[in-house]
Amino acid sequence: MPVTVLDEIDRKILGQLQLDSRISMQALSEKVGLSPSPCHRRVRLLEERGIITGYIAKVDQKAVGLPVSVFISIKLARQKEEDLDRFARAISMWHEVLDCYLMTGHRDYLLRVVVPDLSAYERFLKQKLTRLDGISSIESSFALDQIKYSSALPL
Repeated sequence: MPVTVLDEIDRKILGQLQLDSRISMQALSEKVGLSPSPCHRRVRLLEERGIITGYIAKVDQKAVGLPVSVFISIKLARQKEEDLDRFARAISMWHEVLDCYLMTGHRDYLLRVVVPDLSAYERFLKQKLTRLDGISSIESSFALDQIKYSSALPL
């Protein structure tokens, strides 16, 4: 996907929406220095161009009973396209997996998984992850504390 050139107003709009996606159009327009109508047009254009892909609520994982974060490094037995695709399809179906990255280096994938406790992680590991064909090794690291979290891009 080609890089989209954004002007300063677009960047201000995106910055404000990343801070508070529920901001009113009136308040957003005041913060970025536009009247509401042109501001609304710019937001719609950012949506149509696929720069704004959606609006979500941030949810505290501990408050909803998912306090355990596990980072999992996966090495596949082979890195053929069909193996990578099969792995990606399976992972995309599992709700416990919040992030999955295809990596360079010694491991092929890095996953971030959230679960309520160690027993739930063991079930995830035994009933899902280890049942996938083509995995050579699995290495799990448990997060002790979350120091920083952001979904906002540095615009």
